[in-house]
Amino acid sequence: MALEDAKTQVDTAFTRKGLKGLAFENAFGGATSFLRRTLTKDLTGVELAITGVPFDQAVSHRTGTRFGPRAIREASCLQPYDPPHGWPTSPLEEMAIVDYGDLAFDYARVADFPAALTAHIRTILAAGAGSVTLGGDHYITFPILQAYAEKFGPVSLIHFDAHSDLWPDDDLTRIDHGTMFYKAVRQGYVDPGHSVQIGIRTTTEDYLGVNVITAREAHETGVAAVVARVKEIVGDRPAYLTFDIDALDPAFAPGTGTPVWGGLASWQAAAILRDLAGINLVGGDVVEVSPPYDTTGATAIAGAHVAHELICLYHWARTRR
Repeated sequence: MALEDAKTQVDTAFTRKGLKGLAFENAFGGATSFLRRTLTKDLTGVELAITGVPFDQAVSHRTGTRFGPRAIREASCLQPYDPPHGWPTSPLEEMAIVDYGDLAFDYARVADFPAALTAHIRTILAAGAGSVTLGGDHYITFPILQAYAEKFGPVSLIHFDAHSDLWPDDDLTRIDHGTMFYKAVRQGYVDPGHSVQIGIRTTTEDYLGVNVITAREAHETGVAAVVARVKEIVGDRPAYLTFDIDALDPAFAPGTGTPVWGGLASWQAAAILRDLAGINLVGGDVVEVSPPYDTTGATAIAGAHVAHELICLYHWARTRR
């Protein structure tokens, strides 16, 4: 069946009938959408919306993550042929998922950006769907968390990163990808005692009560210990998972703005994400993929896999918990 479908399927981002099903068109051709999902602004009947935020005006070093959503979508074209390996479910066949396209914003009015993104996510949540967002730099998580906190109250944040992004900054008008979780805690969007950061390997003076699993601890204690601790911290609370691609070591993800050595290997991140099945995931994002520095495409491929795992976790939370 797949071979026959491959002979006829093309541009399924626009030609697909219905919102469910695997896709078999050539990975190297056709209109690009995330996992070949229907590209639409219609949220009727949608359970999960994938959306892109091509914003990188908050970076402290190398720009380029504005091209991340496009690169992640292209890399995802390798994945929609089969159910995800290791999962006993098939979210693409069982759940109504769409590519909701990118956020529209005026790049020259940066101060207006946060409100535009919060409204964008608020629209998705109001329709009864969850969101998985493709960044963009990591600041984007802050406006997203505002929309989630409005609906769920303070969420448990599961944060993969080399950096805590908790550096003090009490100026809400500053747009900075290194201070937004300080603000998220201060604004009450995040419940710090039931939140956890994984892969940290830079210095922060005050974690504001957020639990931390350093990269070295993850290496030395192993996947099972990390997963057990995360589940103990988060429990059954609504959880939002944000994955900065620099959580991975630069050997696995060179295409990012602020790389730090000593990070997670791809297999570690994959195993941790897979074994988090059962958490009450309400949304997530993958950020900081910077294609100009991604010479082999490996970073975008990793980003696409992370986003696919987020879909699986979201689906699992609604079918198997």
